[in-house]
Amino acid sequence: MGFLSRLDLQRSLQTLSVLQWIPVYVILGAIPILLIPYFLVFTKFWMVSMLALAWLAYDWNTHSQGGRRSAWVRNWTLWKYFQNYFPVKLVKTYDLPPKHNYIIANHPHGILSYGVFINFATEATGFARIFPGITPYVGTLEGMFWIPIVREYIMSMGVCPVSELALKYLLTQKGSGNAVVVVVGGAAEALLCRPKASTILLKQRKGFVKLALQTGSYLVPSYSFGENEVYNQETFPEGTWIRLFQKTFQDTFKKIIGLTLCTFHGQGFTRGSWGFLPFNQPITTVVGEPLPLPRIERPNKKTVDKYHALYISALRKLFDQHKVQYGLSETQELTIL
Repeated sequence: MGFLSRLDLQRSLQTLSVLQWIPVYVILGAIPILLIPYFLVFTKFWMVSMLALAWLAYDWNTHSQGGRRSAWVRNWTLWKYFQNYFPVKLVKTYDLPPKHNYIIANHPHGILSYGVFINFATEATGFARIFPGITPYVGTLEGMFWIPIVREYIMSMGVCPVSELALKYLLTQKGSGNAVVVVVGGAAEALLCRPKASTILLKQRKGFVKLALQTGSYLVPSYSFGENEVYNQETFPEGTWIRLFQKTFQDTFKKIIGLTLCTFHGQGFTRGSWGFLPFNQPITTVVGEPLPLPRIERPNKKTVDKYHALYISALRKLFDQHKVQYGLSETQELTIL
């Protein structure tokens, strides 16, 4: 095969498949870059900007009403290369009957949530085959849908805003057999990401439980083992000038932009180098038993707390049953903050 062996070619294609996706998340964190298409209105390319704005205004509600998913895009061979880079695996422990709707809550966030993306926003691991009759939607930040082209790209994969408006629409206006996937800890949980760590933000995260009650959706716990292994995150020692700079920069970024900034690194293109490429570590997303909830239009705090506690219990059980099989020690515990 010329100067590249078949193995070298496979690895190169896997690397390229990951590289094309990383900028989608990096751009989201850089709001000035996000706005560049609209700043063009003040240049000779003003027509491009006007067309982008006109289309966004015309099509404004689409991303909050299920988007324009494409089975063709979800089945691109590109995603198989992406999956095999780590590799990523999806494990079913219980059936999800299509006569119900579901909120699949996932943990942990990790740095870029690769497990959630590959397992639920593409067909690389065979979601449609594993969960027949279920249509998955992956929730992400609203800002992603302000970016021309990126907006169409992610909608085609079934990605939607993680807003009450969008999620309620999917769970109440599109019949049954829908599953919205929510990474409950959000970007703030990324700061807890460390190899071998199993700390998540959940104690005060109850909105997804309230939404499940309001829509009568089943709650499904899921955990992505290995998600925290694909990047190293740097937190410098307290009391040092570099730690002060890091904390000040992170706090300022969050206050201005509203997003959490992590100081992380993976690997580069050469052995032993640093870069933004994730480490080749397996990620296995285990989907647990669905927890049935009653439909209550205005659930009170006591009811929300009750089902939130039941969810935590189900998540702990799922974690403990599978942690050793997927790389953690028998004594490892799930820490919930």
